[in-house]
Formats: sequence, structure tokens, C-alpha cells
Amino acid sequence: MPEGDTVYQAAMRLHNALAGKVLTRSDLRVPKFATADLTGRTVLDVTPRGKHLLTRIEGGLTLHSHLRMDGSWKVYAPGQRWSGGPAHQIRAILGTADRTAVGYRLPVLELLRTADEHRAVGHLGPDLLGPDWDPDQARENLLRDPARPLGEALLDQRNLAGIGNVYKSELCFLLRATPWLPVGDLPAEHLAQLPALAKKLLEANRDRPARSTTGRREQKLFVYGRAPRPCLRCGTPVRVADQGDGSRERPTYWCPACQPGPTPAPGAHARRPGRPRITN
Repeated sequence: MPEGDTVYQAAMRLHNALAGKVLTRSDLRVPKFATADLTGRTVLDVTPRGKHLLTRIEGGLTLHSHLRMDGSWKVYAPGQRWSGGPAHQIRAILGTADRTAVGYRLPVLELLRTADEHRAVGHLGPDLLGPDWDPDQARENLLRDPARPLGEALLDQRNLAGIGNVYKSELCFLLRATPWLPVGDLPAEHLAQLPALAKKLLEANRDRPARSTTGRREQKLFVYGRAPRPCLRCGTPVRVADQGDGSRERPTYWCPACQPGPTPAPGAHARRPGRPRITN
């Protein structure tokens, strides 16, 4: 489930494997860029931007990719068996003398001029894990539409970049607000706390192999994926329902006792408890 922390980890793996090295193999398996040849060029760096990956290459070029729901980048040593999926799902191959990076099921893959990166990521709000992080700007962005449900606003990457469906549910729980509460109705002290809390969660998990928001070894998440099990704080059964984000309905988890505020009408957008759908 790629969110800001897991995309950061993917960027670090790619950077460590490719940066400073000359490409000996280049294969972009999307029609528009299928004839592009990057061999002989040095990879300069791989940078995460929210949920986007920017692989910068000598000559003023950037390979922009986005994992969305199912995409992944795998790094292999010479002779190592590729195991990220069947060959027809490979969208990109970047190889050096000692490492090969393979992009599977990438829904977004484009080659840009580095000077034109703004075309791909210029719409994003402050990056929770990036050097441009600005909590005041993030808070201001969230309040531009005070009637918008909190969960939807947190998922909108134009407000702040890096939050996905897991962190949305966990943040709302920690803020003691339902994801359907209008942003403008969030208590002032909670709104003031929100940007720092979001950053704290993502920073704590950017180097962890398994995401945790609770600090507990046996139970890593407060509400996400836990319906109808008891809330870790009060014991009330956790609930789940769909909530839109402007593009699709997403499973949303909350504790009806710990998180006061509006909720879906009984039966409306209800989901059967079970494994959450994979979302970006």
C-alpha cells in the first residue's frame, strides 16, 4: 500500500542502487517512450515527491513514475531471479554494471526534461517527508474548503503530499474526529496539531519495514483494517464504510465511541468487515 513512507523507501532503494552509476541497460515499455535510449548516461539521484518518484538522469532528463495501487520497483543483483511479477507486467528496466531496477505494473511512467518536473508534481502540496515541508501552508490548504470531510481533505495531495488511506484513518483516530467531520469543525487545538502529527507518523515509519502507528509490537494500527474488532482504546467495535476521495470510494475505519462527529447513515456505503482493499 504505497503511501509517503513506502514511496520514500522505494526511492532510497533505487537511489542506493543506481545513483552515480552509468546505465548499461534501458528499456521503457510504454509506447510513447519505447524508443528512448538512456544507456551511457549517469543516474544522478532518485527523489521522492509525495507518492511520486523522480529518477534524474544525466543530460537534464527525469524518469517520473507513480506506483498507485499495484506498482512497484524491484532491485536485483546480477544473476538474481526477477520475482516482481510476470514479464508482461514489466514497464521499465534500468540496469548498471552491478544492479538492475525493474518497474512492475507502473500506471504512470514518463520521461521528462528535469526542468519540466513541475508538470508532474507541481500541483502537490507540501511534502511531509520533503525539504519543502511547510506545516502552516498545509494547514492553510486544508482550510480552503472548510466544509470538506476531513478524510477527503487529507487524501487530497494538493493539500499535503504523502498521506494515503491508512494514515488517513489513523490520523482521524488520533485526532478524535470521524473522517466525515468537516475540516472547519475540527477543534482549533486539533487542527493546530494535525500537520506535526502527520509528519511525526510518516517520519517514524519511513525507515521501518513494517508500518506502525501505535508503538505496540502485537498490534501495529489503531483502526485501519481492524473492523469489527474492539478499539484498542475503549473496546468498542471498530467500524468500516466507504468514503470517496474525489476519484474512488475507499474503505475508511473509525471508532464510533472515540471519534465523535458525523458518520454515514446506517447501511449507506457500508462495507463488510474483512481485509481492506489495496489503495494508494
